[in-house]
Amino acid sequence: MQIKPERTLLSAEATLIASGTIGVIAILGLVTVLLANLWKDTTRDAERSASNLIRLIDADVRRTIELYDLALSGIIEAEKFKTIKDLSPEARHALIFSRVVATHYMGGLLRLNAAGDIIADSTSLEPRVGNFADRDYFQLHKADPDLGLLIGRPIKVRLSDQEWRIPITRRVSTADGRFDGVVMGAMRVSYFDHLFGKLDIGSQGSITLLKSDGTLLARRGLPGELDMVGRNGLDFPNFHRIINGYSKNFSGSSAYDHIRRIYSFAHVENLPLIVVVALSANEVYGGWIQAAIVVGGITFVLCLGVGAVVVLLLREFRQRRLTESALSELAVTDGLTGLCNRRHLEEVLRVECARSARNQQPLALLMIDVDHFKAFNDRHGHRIGDGVLVDLAVIIRALLKRPADVGARYGGEEFAVILPDTDLAGGLRVAEAIRARMAGRPPVGQDLRAGTVSIGVVSRILTPGYGVDDLVMDADKALYAAKGAGRNRVVPAADEADREDLISLSTE
Repeated sequence: MQIKPERTLLSAEATLIASGTIGVIAILGLVTVLLANLWKDTTRDAERSASNLIRLIDADVRRTIELYDLALSGIIEAEKFKTIKDLSPEARHALIFSRVVATHYMGGLLRLNAAGDIIADSTSLEPRVGNFADRDYFQLHKADPDLGLLIGRPIKVRLSDQEWRIPITRRVSTADGRFDGVVMGAMRVSYFDHLFGKLDIGSQGSITLLKSDGTLLARRGLPGELDMVGRNGLDFPNFHRIINGYSKNFSGSSAYDHIRRIYSFAHVENLPLIVVVALSANEVYGGWIQAAIVVGGITFVLCLGVGAVVVLLLREFRQRRLTESALSELAVTDGLTGLCNRRHLEEVLRVECARSARNQQPLALLMIDVDHFKAFNDRHGHRIGDGVLVDLAVIIRALLKRPADVGARYGGEEFAVILPDTDLAGGLRVAEAIRARMAGRPPVGQDLRAGTVSIGVVSRILTPGYGVDDLVMDADKALYAAKGAGRNRVVPAADEADREDLISLSTE
């Protein structure tokens, strides 16, 4: 009965700890989900922004390439007119280059013969002198009649300022299919610098235009970045992922400048070109990081608050448990001797009697009385008398070795000892040990019999016809028999007193 309040408090503490833990886990879980969704939204926004930029670049590049292709096809078709040779040089030049749209970034268009020499030049009536038979695009068209429109590797032009240009070429064939040279346009790479420069990619983003074979045609990177036009993108690990096209979006660190970026790319429609937009991860997730810091700080404070409340309540519960434990201890303990009080003795006795009946094991009960205590107390005073009772309690505690053994103050100078699973012989041994130790105490003045005890002992296996009251009554009878026989002795219950192995013990 005394344990129930403590168990209730322990259960309340466990519930509080579990609730606090679940609460903190729930808060952390919600915040984690919130930040994870915000991260996904931020990533999707960045990919959507990059995709929009790619579409803009794709449309502009396709339109520009179409203009070149239109001009190149116009040259080839103009040469098919039978009367073109009869025209004046001015008229012939105007007809051949009739589809050329002059723009700031469009270089001159050239017509090369089968030997690679310039035979027509969009920039002047009299063609410039030059031979391009050694160029890759010339050799490729010469070898493959079905190559179609070819976007070549970036080159430094020989006829002007050594500026980077991208050759755009088509093969010219005779009526019978023999190689008859090449028509070529040269797009200034500065066109892409102008195009890319108008787009917002942040301070650490990059835009790259690649050929499908990995050749880098144009790039906008960090300010002061070395010129990378003409390099093979396959030298960089991220470009392998782009060329192979495993995913249209991925995150990786640049092997060139070591900046972590979110890469998005797409192939330009119907052209062997790839547009890559890479946005800096630091810039993309900058807002997310700030939000995460704020939310994380609030979450940390909130979790600390929950933890503080739990700690305070636990401290309150534990203080209450300690208080209730102390009160419970006081409720079952005799204030003078520290042994159990009579109320607790009766509770334990009922439990042990039931267990004895259930297990069919003997239960021993010792009833102890201090001899001539009232007269001794009157003669020497309450303080000395209380000292005798305390001494008896110390002796009883010292001799009870098992956890189930219980010593109690039954009332006044009367004490009791419960010994579960103990037969009468065992009970008599414990009783005699108590009696002998009390008798061996130093006398108080000339009072040689001060503090001796008389003890009655009974041991029974409880049955339905023999209960708690019967056990106590038999122990009391044995006690009175010990007192009647002269005190300072141990006497068993009357029905066992005649056994030879259970003779009364006395020091008199």
